Amino acid sequence: MSRRFLILAALAGALSVALGAFAAHGLKPRLDAHLLANWETGVRYQFYHVFALMAAAWLADRLPEYKSARWSGWLFLIGMVLFSGSLYVMALTGLRWLGMITPFGGVAFIAGWILLALAARKL
Repeated sequence: MSRRFLILAALAGALSVALGAFAAHGLKPRLDAHLLANWETGVRYQFYHVFALMAAAWLADRLPEYKSARWSGWLFLIGMVLFSGSLYVMALTGLRWLGMITPFGGVAFIAGWILLALAARKL
């Protein structure tokens, strides 16, 4: 499991850099400031949670008997898809109703951090 999370974290990190560069060079002239800010928020939160996913991988490897570390990793991934993904799609399409999905990703991030804390208590 930890190997899978590390691979996914590395891929999500690479994707974060690519999406950030795409915004800076390809989207900046095409999007209004608000939509570009949404995109940048998605990139920033995705990149932050790359490190959270790495921490979850490390704890899942160190404490395989505790499922909270593994679940935190899955919640970080779900958060990336729902939170960052909804912001990306909203920025590209202008469909503001997608903003209703974003908080579910935020809740997944928060739950992931709480489970990571619970797993870390076992060290």
